[in-house]
Amino acid sequence: MTTPKSHRDMYHAAVRYYLQDETMDSIARDFGVSRSSVSRMLKRARDAGFVQISVSSPDAGAELAEAIGAAFGVKAHVVAVPAGTGDTERLDRVSRVAAQLLGDVMESGHVLGVASGATAAHVAAHVARKPLTDCTVVQCGGDRNPYDAVAAGTGNALHKLAAAFGADVVAFPMPAFFDHAETKAALWRESAVRRVLSLRRRLDVALFGVAALEASPPRQAFAAASLDASQRRDLAGQGVVGGVCTVALREDGSWRNIALNARATGLTPADLASVPVRYCVVADPRCARAIVGALRAGTTTDLVVDDETARAVIARARLVLPSGGATDARVARHAGGAR
Repeated sequence: MTTPKSHRDMYHAAVRYYLQDETMDSIARDFGVSRSSVSRMLKRARDAGFVQISVSSPDAGAELAEAIGAAFGVKAHVVAVPAGTGDTERLDRVSRVAAQLLGDVMESGHVLGVASGATAAHVAAHVARKPLTDCTVVQCGGDRNPYDAVAAGTGNALHKLAAAFGADVVAFPMPAFFDHAETKAALWRESAVRRVLSLRRRLDVALFGVAALEASPPRQAFAAASLDASQRRDLAGQGVVGGVCTVALREDGSWRNIALNARATGLTPADLASVPVRYCVVADPRCARAIVGALRAGTTTDLVVDDETARAVIARARLVLPSGGATDARVARHAGGAR
């Protein structure tokens, strides 16, 4: 019986054991070695720095949630994510928690509003089946392009959520922003559009993410398919840091006097304020300024974030943790962003 000694073998053994939850016995069978040999391999992987194990206080997330909740009057749900986790896996972990929360709050007769984008798609992928009656899932705003792949992802998210809750689907095939405010005003008078708008005013639950103007590449509604570089520079000059449901926001939470919003098709913070439960789901510390703006605008009742993003928000808003602790420099740099 031979013992694998290469770094590659140690790496693959560590991945299978620590990330894929395989047993040492299973790994040993595939390698053709003993269980004790796998144990030694895992130890060498740790010693070589392939594996970095961190232990977080069970109160750490609660402390972050308490600081954000006290400052903004929301309920924060902070998801622990291992350092070094990639963007997709980070969003996936946060989305799983958001899906559980959404499933818990949905009841028969509810109207669920869903904003376009990757956030809705990830959450929808993890919602457990909960058959209800007389429910509707409605799209909250337009897509950056109603006919592109992102729009298709939004449509899939709507249908997955509808399937989970036994709900009807009401799509809203509009662009994120019209070219002219007059076009929006004219369409908003159409009876078919007015029926959707009426339904949007009856939401019981809303699910949305945050778009960050300064992210690279630009996120969601601020991507090139909706706004070009010149338009994004103009928004930055007006103090815009991001948006929610295609509506642009400043970090202080103001939005009413931003010209772009006259062309936006999504729910405004004033519209959202009438929705009883509003889940804002974000898994990106680079969105800290936009999250702060969204919270100050009153868009949210429940913020679902990972712990690094929570620390970035706390650093950006200059909040003090209940224990008096400070955020670390790495996270604080994420929170600062471009000024």
